[in-house]
Amino acid sequence: MAAETSRDPQFQKKHRPNLRREGREAALQFLFSHDLNPSLAPDTPEAEAFWQLRTAKSRVRDFANELLRGLMPHLPEIDELIAATSENYAFNRLAAVDRNLLRLAVYEMLHRDDIPPAVSINEAIEIAKDFGTEESPKFVNGVLDRIRRDLSGRK
Repeated sequence: MAAETSRDPQFQKKHRPNLRREGREAALQFLFSHDLNPSLAPDTPEAEAFWQLRTAKSRVRDFANELLRGLMPHLPEIDELIAATSENYAFNRLAAVDRNLLRLAVYEMLHRDDIPPAVSINEAIEIAKDFGTEESPKFVNGVLDRIRRDLSGRK
């Protein structure tokens, strides 16, 4: 039996990110761009320029924009929560990928009842494996698990 390779259609089908994963990845890239250009926000001409560079299927783009529109107004409170939870790390010194993945996952955990916290955490870890450093998945998991525990303790 031949080993699966990236050229094998069955391999590609099994390893292709789903629309929500792709949407989260696009939202991560948007937030990374926002770090460099703070005036960048969903539904602005600058956002249109971003989407011209970062092409995506309409459903992927819709999900990414849904996340971004929900996250952006809550960014200060989300950043405070991440900073308080990652107390041994200066928030502005966190790797940009880690910081923005944490922002997305914390937004989902706080404001998206349709997404279980375990899914938000797992998605952030998997995306960290692709976009972050070798240490990113473990770091992201640790911070998000602590936030999840703190949030469930409040209820």
